Amino acid sequence: MKQLIAFDLDGTLAESKQPLEAEMGEALADLLEVADVAVISGGDWPQFDKQVASRLPARADRFRLWLMPTTGTKLYTHREGAWAAVYAELFDDEQKRHILDAFDASLEATGFVPEETWGERIEDRGSQITFSALGQQAPIHAKEIWDPDFAKRKIIQADLTSRLPGLSINMGGATSIDITREGVDKGYGLKKLAEASGFPLDAMLFIGDAIFPGGNDYPAKQIGLDTVRVRDPQETLAVVSAIIACQR
Repeated sequence: MKQLIAFDLDGTLAESKQPLEAEMGEALADLLEVADVAVISGGDWPQFDKQVASRLPARADRFRLWLMPTTGTKLYTHREGAWAAVYAELFDDEQKRHILDAFDASLEATGFVPEETWGERIEDRGSQITFSALGQQAPIHAKEIWDPDFAKRKIIQADLTSRLPGLSINMGGATSIDITREGVDKGYGLKKLAEASGFPLDAMLFIGDAIFPGGNDYPAKQIGLDTVRVRDPQETLAVVSAIIACQR
């Protein structure tokens, strides 16, 4: 029996950057009755609040919920009626400038020019710099068809890796590339969660849609967690239902 169930967010609990559907919110509330729950993803806290925290039904036991923005370099818990940061590991200004310059050079070198963009393409999330190929506000239908096999982002990722030694560069969501400190990935974040929560890694189960080499969920498998790969939120609902049935 697992004591903590950890989830990726985009593509697993919800469509890219979209709020949880009501059915998923209810399913998580049911799951919180039998286990602690964590959500780890590349988005910053405002995105987590929009997608997850504000979408849970009143009955959900928020005390058992661990929210981990920016690939786990931040941790939020709900205490005394409000969400608060437990920790946050931030880039300094010099590191940020170096990363932003590398993005500019890499996009020019790889010749990547999207036909259309929606909003800013590079976002400073404090502990993570994120490149969204089609822009932060791109519609889901455009995201889904842009790079479904990760081929386009692998080219940019390879170029950035040569320009930013000592940093972690991972593909996330449907169109994103996330840059964090060296060694920072979901495996790192889940180890930090084990320290903060008191739950050992073997007491956790991780569920995500990108559990494959090069996918940003794969580090969870690499650190030895039991994992379940899902295709989409609908399959996640089925997995959650099975877990609840087994835990009760």
